[in-house]
Amino acid sequence: MSQTSTDFTSLPALVDAQGALRPRHPAVVLDQRSIDFASLNRLADRVAAALQRDGVPARSVVAICAATSIEYVATFLGSLRAGVAVAPLSPSLNPQTLRAMVQDAGARQLFIDASTREALLGLEAGLGVPCIALDDADAGLAFTRWLAPGDARPAPVEVQPDWAFNLIYSSGTTGVPKGIIQPFGMRSSHVQRATQGGYGPDSVTLLSTPLYSNTTLVSLFPTLSLGGTVVLMGKFDAGQYLELAARHRVTHTMLVPVQYQRILAHPAFAETDLSSFRYKFCTSAPFAAALKAEVLQRWPGALIEYYGMTEGGGRCELRVHEHPGKQHTVGRPSPDSDMRLLDDDGRELPPDAPRGTPGEIVGHSPAMMSGYHNHPAKTAEAEWFDASGKRFIRTGDVGYFDADGFLILMDRKKDMVISGGFNIYPSDIEAVLMAHPDIADAAVVGVPSERWGETPVAFVVPRPGAAADAAALLAWANGQLEKMQRLAALELSQELPRNAIGKVLKRDLRERFGRAP
Repeated sequence: MSQTSTDFTSLPALVDAQGALRPRHPAVVLDQRSIDFASLNRLADRVAAALQRDGVPARSVVAICAATSIEYVATFLGSLRAGVAVAPLSPSLNPQTLRAMVQDAGARQLFIDASTREALLGLEAGLGVPCIALDDADAGLAFTRWLAPGDARPAPVEVQPDWAFNLIYSSGTTGVPKGIIQPFGMRSSHVQRATQGGYGPDSVTLLSTPLYSNTTLVSLFPTLSLGGTVVLMGKFDAGQYLELAARHRVTHTMLVPVQYQRILAHPAFAETDLSSFRYKFCTSAPFAAALKAEVLQRWPGALIEYYGMTEGGGRCELRVHEHPGKQHTVGRPSPDSDMRLLDDDGRELPPDAPRGTPGEIVGHSPAMMSGYHNHPAKTAEAEWFDASGKRFIRTGDVGYFDADGFLILMDRKKDMVISGGFNIYPSDIEAVLMAHPDIADAAVVGVPSERWGETPVAFVVPRPGAAADAAALLAWANGQLEKMQRLAALELSQELPRNAIGKVLKRDLRERFGRAP
């Protein structure tokens, strides 16, 4: 990390300072509840003191597997205050995966609620860790009983920038989830970056993605650290989002592309007052150029797309409102990011490589993971070092820089289809499909082929009211595509399988292909 203990202020300390500066300012709002900074800090202190009382030492781990709540935020913050890392886990996990993640994290305690009770049935004894129910449900020890007394204060813990802040388990869209260790210094760099996105004490940030997602945390923690207000949604609904945005005079939001799509399509969008918006952000999934243009045209405020990984490394930033002609790109590397391209042998592309030569994207910045928890070999696979020994994180994405230094993504390296010796990028085919007026969404994957090794197939979601015919769409698409790109099959689908932050689960599509409905 570039930060040292002498110039480092931990995120819990920043939130604590906001409690002294503006104790009655609302910190977190959810449904009809609101908690100010003084109360949030008091609750976080009680969590930290309870962990210390229970013998949970600094630099250990607790897990949270629960629905979005104010108690969730306070428990996360209180754990950090005790120097304890947090593993936020999805409540939709199946029991076996939940057990594996809790055990992999080495969690000393597990915070749950009624939403995770089903996944825990029969597992409590096997987990071997105490369960505390954030909503006081009978799924575990009641949170209000577990908390330290109201006047309790934890023993001070001087966290260091290289200590683990959280373990974010990867979404698992292409393989077995791994625990990504994000250190305190990495989260501190996120706060420092946030000022460039207009976050500050008058910010009101509306977040509708789950608290276990890094997409949410990269906006949640900077907002609180800088004294703003976070408005949370327990579950995304486009109509409710618009109502909350207008009611709270929201200034900032982080959304994934499918959420932008659904909000813009909602009947109430045109009549909702969104004039308070200053910045809208997007990350975590491909953001179509046409959708960016529509957001820019119809929704007040700046629009910024971020390209990066939960693992950290380099980050690109596209200020769409400043560069409307670059909507097909993901922007330029941020000022603190060093991003380079590697050839198929893992060597950096030479400076004299022809403009537009694609390569695997690697990046370095102050925001980088420590590694994958308990997976040193996987960590080594994710790293690349230049001749000077500088550490980079491999993205697994393939792309190239245009003449102005904007990055154009081609596809995930692992999603690339190699057919008859040719590299085929699904995103190129998806872009052609999305140009058809009857197609609302599309995804392309490679499936085994005896003749070609692999061949591309498409899954298409028709637009509402469209009389879409799979054979006709296949014929149309193959008439637009290059010979080597032509689809072997096209299947109609009501929707594409996505995870909680909008990424298409291409592994599920590969498994679905050819299977009887």
